Amino acid sequence: MAARVALVTGASSGIGEATALELKSRGFVVYGVARRVDRMRHLARSGIKVLSMDVTDEDSMQATVDAIVAEAGAIDVLVNNAGYGSYGAVEDVPMDEARAQFDVNVFGAVRLIQLALPHMRLRRSGTIVNITSMGGKIHTPLGAWYHGTKFALEAISDCLRVELRPFGIEVVVIEPGGIRTEWAGIAADKLRQTSGHGPYAVQANAMAQSMVGEASVKRQSPPQLIADTIAKAVTAAKPKTRYAVGFGAKPMIFMRSILSDRGFDGMMRMATGISKALKARSA
Repeated sequence: MAARVALVTGASSGIGEATALELKSRGFVVYGVARRVDRMRHLARSGIKVLSMDVTDEDSMQATVDAIVAEAGAIDVLVNNAGYGSYGAVEDVPMDEARAQFDVNVFGAVRLIQLALPHMRLRRSGTIVNITSMGGKIHTPLGAWYHGTKFALEAISDCLRVELRPFGIEVVVIEPGGIRTEWAGIAADKLRQTSGHGPYAVQANAMAQSMVGEASVKRQSPPQLIADTIAKAVTAAKPKTRYAVGFGAKPMIFMRSILSDRGFDGMMRMATGISKALKARSA
């Protein structure tokens, strides 16, 4: 039997890097893509085929899919992992940045799905793995645009699962919790730049500190946990539709399901240190 072919986006670091290596170790032909090939040299040395691709560039995505199909003959697994967290008060975030967040986290993923699907339908098999987040089920302060993208990708995944069933194509959602990657630092920096001064400064600085503080970092799960979960899903005869894994994922999703909207709001203000920061300012 020919080895299955996997395309992993955002493969230059974190979850994408770990996933590419894990799937390669399990016998997949793996194509790892990211904007910067130089950050994937170590993957190439491990036998992973690395390609430069930008999920916001139509020509780049089309060329990548065409190249993979021409060389490997198929795309059996698509792992949509590329993404970042844009944090800031809704009032502060420029619309260009809001659009950029959706371009990377939603439209790039969906366009790749559109490009891969004809090849999967032809073979009447395939697995699409969309990396959302526990943030696709819960909300955190000052993360409106980020959570908006993750909620959207969750809904799109549900609709895809129904419409692709007749073609034998699986759709799997992975909902990571706190993972030890570059994500938190980048999101915290964006938050401080966007809302670290002005009317939302107290909230923004408290939230940013909660993202990168020592207590938070110590509890984060390694990217390998997500890579193992993705590998489990794409090798299962009948994978689950959703996997919530990593620090805090299952407890936070559960708490959101049992608390009222305002109850969860209050819990998040306390957990992120915003309540304490606001009280200190008013004292």
